[in-house]
Amino acid sequence: MGKGDKKTKRGKIINGTYGARRKRKIKKRPTTEEKISIQNKK
Repeated sequence: MGKGDKKTKRGKIINGTYGARRKRKIKKRPTTEEKISIQNKK
């Protein structure tokens, strides 16, 4: 139950992997309205 344990969050961080214990951050996609307003500003 430490750095070498593949099933714990600490083990995932040390190992550099993701899974059920360590989720990835979800990138927020811009909406179509935001895309249109960005394109109109240029």
